[in-house]
Amino acid sequence: MFSGALRALTAMRNNNKLETSQRWSHSGRAYAALSLISISIVAVVAVVYAQEAQPPATAEETVDVLAERFSFTPSEIKTTAGTTLQIRLESDDTAHGFRIIGTDVNIEIPKRGRGTTTVTFKAEKAGRYTFECSQLCGAGHSFMRGVIVVADAPPR
Repeated sequence: MFSGALRALTAMRNNNKLETSQRWSHSGRAYAALSLISISIVAVVAVVYAQEAQPPATAEETVDVLAERFSFTPSEIKTTAGTTLQIRLESDDTAHGFRIIGTDVNIEIPKRGRGTTTVTFKAEKAGRYTFECSQLCGAGHSFMRGVIVVADAPPR
């Protein structure tokens, strides 16, 4: 009888140990899962912050413009804000000038056969930027104009 009770107590104690170890095992798994979730959240936040902290890549476009009496071809250049334009200028006849009103861009375009010249224009904000011939080139000189149309950049 005593040995039966001792066996029952031993069995209960062993079952209790098993339940306790199972509880620790389950809580250890839960702790590990919570740790992994926390680390994952921190990593995602760090990546998003790093992407937002970097300045947006600047777009660059090259446009070829032909100057001839008494026009620029193309006479309208379209781009988006934040874009850097490389404008390659070539004359099909005499020497011309190229000036973007309201900026410090003002350059001479060599006459036909004497090469090309390139100007850089950073389209900082949306708007219309008029360009014109800045070197007297004949009777129609005042008609030699064009425009750079800068649209708002698409949202990121």
